[in-house]
Amino acid sequence: MFTVSPDPGSTVNISNSEDKSCKVCTGSGSSRQCSTSLVLQHNTPVSVEFDCSKPQEVFTVETVQNIDCSTSSCSNHINLDGSGLQSLLDFNRRFTWNITALHKAFKLDFTKTGLRQISPSETCPDKHTFTLLASRKVLVGKYCRSGSISRAQVLGQGSFSVDIPAGQKLQNDQIDVTVGEKIRTLAKISLTLPNGTSTSELLSPNYPKSFPNDDEMEWAFQVPLYHRAAVEFRGFTQPQCWKKETAVEYHSNTRSALVLSLDEAQPQQYRGSFSMILRNCKMDRSSACGLSLNFTVTVSSLEVLCQVDLSDAKDFSLSINKVRLNSDCLMKMNSVTMRNITVTSSSKLIFTNCFPEDVEVTAKRTVDCSDLKDCLKTEVDLLVPQLPSCLPAPLSSVTWTLRPMQHGTVALTSALRQDLPEQQCNDSITVKITEEDGLTVGDFCFEGAIEKVLVHAVVSVTLKSRTGTEALRNPKPLLKASFETDIPENYIFMVSLSNSSPVFLATPSWPQGMKSSSNVSWIVSVPSKMKANLMFLNLNQPKCSKNHTTINVSRVGSIEEYYSCTEAEKAGSKITISNNFYLNMSNCEPESGHFRALTKITLQKSSSLIIIFSVVAALLIVFIIVLVLVCIIVRKKKEKLNHQVAVYNSGITTFQPGDNDDSHVYTSIEDTLVYSHLLKKGIEMGTYGDVDTYQPFTGPTDSQMPPVCNDDGDDNMEVPLPSRLSSQRGRPLPDRPPLHPAPGGQQDSAPT
Repeated sequence: MFTVSPDPGSTVNISNSEDKSCKVCTGSGSSRQCSTSLVLQHNTPVSVEFDCSKPQEVFTVETVQNIDCSTSSCSNHINLDGSGLQSLLDFNRRFTWNITALHKAFKLDFTKTGLRQISPSETCPDKHTFTLLASRKVLVGKYCRSGSISRAQVLGQGSFSVDIPAGQKLQNDQIDVTVGEKIRTLAKISLTLPNGTSTSELLSPNYPKSFPNDDEMEWAFQVPLYHRAAVEFRGFTQPQCWKKETAVEYHSNTRSALVLSLDEAQPQQYRGSFSMILRNCKMDRSSACGLSLNFTVTVSSLEVLCQVDLSDAKDFSLSINKVRLNSDCLMKMNSVTMRNITVTSSSKLIFTNCFPEDVEVTAKRTVDCSDLKDCLKTEVDLLVPQLPSCLPAPLSSVTWTLRPMQHGTVALTSALRQDLPEQQCNDSITVKITEEDGLTVGDFCFEGAIEKVLVHAVVSVTLKSRTGTEALRNPKPLLKASFETDIPENYIFMVSLSNSSPVFLATPSWPQGMKSSSNVSWIVSVPSKMKANLMFLNLNQPKCSKNHTTINVSRVGSIEEYYSCTEAEKAGSKITISNNFYLNMSNCEPESGHFRALTKITLQKSSSLIIIFSVVAALLIVFIIVLVLVCIIVRKKKEKLNHQVAVYNSGITTFQPGDNDDSHVYTSIEDTLVYSHLLKKGIEMGTYGDVDTYQPFTGPTDSQMPPVCNDDGDDNMEVPLPSRLSSQRGRPLPDRPPLHPAPGGQQDSAPT
């Protein structure tokens, strides 16, 4: 005999779904009633008994209470005491609360208990399993006590229940039920992440089955101060969509909304509160796979111990500078608080509440050349140092300072192109080359036509990440540096043209002017059977107080100039040059203004090839015409022979009278032998030339004077070069014309 007393406003269901022979009975005598299920209502104690020996093995007991939160004044409590079912302690029990909030959401407060989500097949250590359902019997999740889940909101209506196994008492706790805030998702789970390091695992509704079609689910995370959170997807499935797309949205007060696909990398550096929304598409019902997601949120303290060892980054120094002075970032090196840290050897660093936007990490290295003989044998790979991941931000830039000995030259080898409005760099890494006085040589990126840069000065080369990401973590050298002997120019650029896009070349320090009395040369390699068109898109000439600005063009291996211009003359807008050439520019000492130039170089097929093809085509046409004429003459000759007595008689030796005057006997007649004298005569008379003989194109000779720009300014100057060119392509430096006269009126000799 058991006494059951339902709680006020609740219903007790005692049911048997396994053994129909075991029944529960109420009353006595003639009023006794027995059945496999029993529903008890009202707060009135009822005596029940079972007509089998072990009813706890087949009967389950559930108490159900309805809560209406359709009004704003809804305020109820879920009391987890189970006092009315104490007599049924040996039975498996379930306590269920059905909650309704029409056109609104209801909110459950788990602050006093705290819950953590588990998989549907998992059990809780204390055997108390909580279940939250949304409308349409969607499983929002199963939970255990003692977790970071502090609140849950469900749109419309749903139910919350707790299952207690036989022999366990329901722990006396209280859960508050109120009207929730306005939400647009199926449900919203709020988590208050603890201090220190911890990981919370979460599952999508109905996991591992499909999330509801064309619906959304939200999780809200409160990250403690001086902590950061990282989201990681451990596993997911995606449906076939016929409308919309599956996605994940991230929202916070400190940054704009972020929308990612499920297969993209998820955020790793969230600070402060943020929310994550899982969005399903309109699924193709014929597809067997739906949307499911298993993910973790890991919170960690922002006090990070970082041991930095630069033994593998030889000669490098590491700088960590606080760039957001009003941030809470705290940096220590060897227990000393610092705003700017410079690491040159093994050091212990501590970072507290430091984020990538708070600090900047840079690396520097100096390479000296004290003995040119030894330096000429050495090529330095400009490798990006590999740094530990415990630093609060990735390496944003690395700088090499290259110091040649006196009269030495720094050479940089790569495939570069200048970063100009006409050919903008979209690479993640940019290259900046500057001189010791801070003057910029130029900004560059990779995969360009400039194969080598030579600078007659101390040079700093800086690789910078344009996006501030992990782009500089590159184990391969992007540039090679070396030291070479003295050069007469301040700068030399070796350019190798191809059949691709136009190449734009700007003077050093563009868009500012070149420094006074400096000079620059571009040694340009042109593919065979091609010619280059030079155009000055932007040319600014100063007023000189001493010397002149000059622009010269000459072919490789020749001291003669094929184009020359000073500041007093107007430069031609187009220069056409065949094969390898120099483009030299020199600045004066300006009285006012600046000297700068932007040049565009494009390739086209050489006109000499076009002329050769035209001549060959013309000769071919003439040959065909002559061949047709020969055929006509041969045919007429044959017709004439048909009226004479036959001189060829196969197998017959009988001759007709008159056949022995000037006739000869042939087994066959070769027409071209008979009429070859006509072809020979045509050649001698100049009707057509030798078909198999190449006639070279007659162009300007080396003795001709080069064109020089003048005050009138020819706007479309064609400057052909001699066809005889050096086979060098700019490596090593070929002979080039001197740029300045040496003392005593003699010219400097070109380096060998």
